[in-house]
Amino acid sequence: MTDALKRLSDEGVAIWLDDLSRKRITSGNLAELIDQQHVVGVTTNPSIFQKAISSGDGYEQQLADLAARKVTVEEAIRMITTADVRDAADILRPVFDATGGQDGRVSIEVDPRLAHNTEATVAEAKQLAWLVDRPNTLIKIPATKAGLPAITEVIGLGISVNVTLIFSLERYRAVMDAYLSGLEKAKERGLDLSKIQSVASFFVSRVDTEIDKRIDALGTDEAKAARGKAGVANARLAYQAYEEVFSSERWLALDKAQAHKQRPLWASTGVKDPSYKDTLYVVDLVAPNTVNTMPEATLEATEDHGEVSGNTIAGTYEQARAELDAVEKLGISYDDVVQLLEDEGVDKFETSWNDLLKSTEAELQRLAPSEG
Repeated sequence: MTDALKRLSDEGVAIWLDDLSRKRITSGNLAELIDQQHVVGVTTNPSIFQKAISSGDGYEQQLADLAARKVTVEEAIRMITTADVRDAADILRPVFDATGGQDGRVSIEVDPRLAHNTEATVAEAKQLAWLVDRPNTLIKIPATKAGLPAITEVIGLGISVNVTLIFSLERYRAVMDAYLSGLEKAKERGLDLSKIQSVASFFVSRVDTEIDKRIDALGTDEAKAARGKAGVANARLAYQAYEEVFSSERWLALDKAQAHKQRPLWASTGVKDPSYKDTLYVVDLVAPNTVNTMPEATLEATEDHGEVSGNTIAGTYEQARAELDAVEKLGISYDDVVQLLEDEGVDKFETSWNDLLKSTEAELQRLAPSEG
């Protein structure tokens, strides 16, 4: 069998797993993925934790202990999720050491209910970094308007950040600006810039899902020709923006201070439309210094039949721009789509978090020791 995952890694794409659970940690599955499938990082989000903890697998004893202490449901969730992230970070520590801190990272997200509150997001990021207490953690902050100044402040404190829920090219440029501003703050404070890492999570499949839905509503042959192209085109133009920003004079001054580029991370890479190849958002987005965070099904599909044939982003910018323009010409507003996706992304994570609160509260009540 051809080793597509190794070829992907050799092309400069870091393979991260978009999933985490206690069972994955304790069974040795995560260590196996690192050892055998070139996985060098892990991302989590509120939906992933909601699914893992609601399954109950491996959490019973900790929940019983938390119930005995009569902690609040918010504290219980923080204790459970940070324990998983800490343990995963320890498993990935050899990768972190071997890559000089670039990979071997585990991401944990700030409470999604704080997405529109800058001050609370900064406070939560500091708290999470302190709680997990591992150098190979990334704190996830959504790229909302309130998130941008939070990113600058948190990076400025020397905390490494995964910026999440990026859909638009304009917002992505603002994210890179926030990162550079944070590095400049950190430099002013005398911090070691070589210790700060960041990725910018640019979401891919959701763009196609929303635009394809609008194309299907139009129903014309001209519209149908544009199906399934916008997600990859959008991400490729994001990489063009990355190349521009990280070759600028402003960046070069930080580069001299040993700062790291903020790598683009392709997120939402599981294919939603079964008529598309299941490796689409992996094999069509191969370029140096990128991360692709995959659900396990996408990882397995890529390993099994992914065709990795070198850099698939270089030289595509003109075509990518034409493909996004074609969508606009159909009367589908790019700005409207990306704003809707950001709003929905925050709402989905908040819903998952609220579901997690409810299910955990029910477990704490069930396990609470009887009075007397």
